[in-house]
Amino acid sequence: MRAANKKTIVLLTCFVVFTLLPGCTNWEKRHEALSVEHENLKGLLERERSEKGMLADQVTQGQQTIEELQRQIEEQKKTPAEASGFGEGYDVAFDPSAGTITVTLPNSILFDSGKASLRQATSTELDHIRSVLRQKYPGKLIDVVGHTDTDPIKKSKWKDNWELSAQRALTVARYLIQRGVPGGKIRAVGCGESRPVASNANASGKAKNRRVEIVVNIRG
Repeated sequence: MRAANKKTIVLLTCFVVFTLLPGCTNWEKRHEALSVEHENLKGLLERERSEKGMLADQVTQGQQTIEELQRQIEEQKKTPAEASGFGEGYDVAFDPSAGTITVTLPNSILFDSGKASLRQATSTELDHIRSVLRQKYPGKLIDVVGHTDTDPIKKSKWKDNWELSAQRALTVARYLIQRGVPGGKIRAVGCGESRPVASNANASGKAKNRRVEIVVNIRG
């Protein structure tokens, strides 16, 4: 009886083992398949996140590009006086090839005829220019250039127009230096009648030629 029981137990054990083994093999395959599917899904998720990140970067860059174009358009709408920072009411010219911005002040608002001392009413214009130079163009080389018409010196103490133009340029330069523009960055130059911008044959042309130019060397 005992031998028969043992034989039965052995047979049952073999039956269970051989019955379950195929099941174990199926579960292993299923596990491997799920692992592969998990890795695939993980890869898809990472790719989607990456694509979303790239899209977000492109949107941000596109917005920045639009804003920059809008800024450039607005800048192009400005007059030279507005774009330079000096504001309307000032005669401002750009010279891209020379890398300069020139503010022209007529002598009629700066000096009395034949004089090189500033009129009291000029402080407003020069103080504004000084403020713009210090705030927007710090460290830039500034040339103060004096000009006259062709009328010869008759009643004033100056030897000629060269001397008068040089003294007027020096007066303006000293005014700016005394109010905070670095002296090492300013040059005073007198050109006399040698660089006219209009004809000296009539009064209006002569008035345009009598001037002081404040030249900002923006590349320096």
